[in-house]
Amino acid sequence: MKQATIFSLSMFLLFWSTTLAISPAPAAAPKAPAAKTPHTPKAAAPSPKPLVPTLPQSPDSPDSVPDDITRILKKAKMFSTLIRLLKTTEIINNVNSQLITAKTGGITILAPDDSAFSNLKAGFLNSLNEGQKIELVQFHILPEYVSSSNFDSLSNPVQTVAGKDPVRLPLNVNALGNSVNISTGVVNATILGVVYSDNKLGIYHVDKVLLPLDFFATSKAPALAPSSLAKPP
Repeated sequence: MKQATIFSLSMFLLFWSTTLAISPAPAAAPKAPAAKTPHTPKAAAPSPKPLVPTLPQSPDSPDSVPDDITRILKKAKMFSTLIRLLKTTEIINNVNSQLITAKTGGITILAPDDSAFSNLKAGFLNSLNEGQKIELVQFHILPEYVSSSNFDSLSNPVQTVAGKDPVRLPLNVNALGNSVNISTGVVNATILGVVYSDNKLGIYHVDKVLLPLDFFATSKAPALAPSSLAKPP
């Protein structure tokens, strides 16, 4: 009886160990899918910046109508002398009429501020005859609209309302980076910013009065007040 019990226990242990040996190993837990890196859209290329910055005090607003240049200049509060010249020469009437009737083209005005006029030699404006005053104002007006980012496309010498004469009336524009410089053969000026701009009229603030070269055909002395770098005669 005792041997039978031992034999039965031995067979049970053998069967149990065999069952463990042939039982399949538990399946490995499925791997979690790898987290996808979120797609980062490429930043859009920045739009080209205008060559000429817009002035903080620019009166470019709905109540500034493009057919009233005087109102636009008055709102900027720095072009009193230019406004007076536009009125006394009656050029303002022609310019406003052209803006109203012109279907294409447009106008660009290079506007010196009052400080630029005050830097002229004392009495210079009063020394000009009526024809010269008209030419001076016309020399600051281009018979086409030039956007703030399009000055580098102009061909030198640039034509003004005063005419296109490389000997008498040279006006050369050099646009580099965000700087636009203007040379007349007498002065070198810089465009400081946009006063007003739409698709028909552009008004740009310049730091000097653009003096035509033919004003000084018989005189080498420029009509500018002496600067700190110039020695008095």
